[in-house]
Amino acid sequence: MVTAFILMMVTAAGKEREVMEKLLAMPEVKEAYFVYGEYDLVVKVETKTLKDLDQFITEKIRRMPEIQMTSTMIAI
Repeated sequence: MVTAFILMMVTAAGKEREVMEKLLAMPEVKEAYFVYGEYDLVVKVETKTLKDLDQFITEKIRRMPEIQMTSTMIAI
């Protein structure tokens, strides 16, 4: 099992709740939080493999037009 934390910047103020609802509907997303600072959201993700994590980030997260930028930290 691969656990990662993904920090996300949302494109426009006020879209954070909408993005969080979409994220929480994804089975890979285990937890999601609003945060203050450079990023708007922190999401805890679990996948079976690193390849699955890569696919999740590139095919689901980065294709969301509301997401401006991400930073991924893989937990060890």
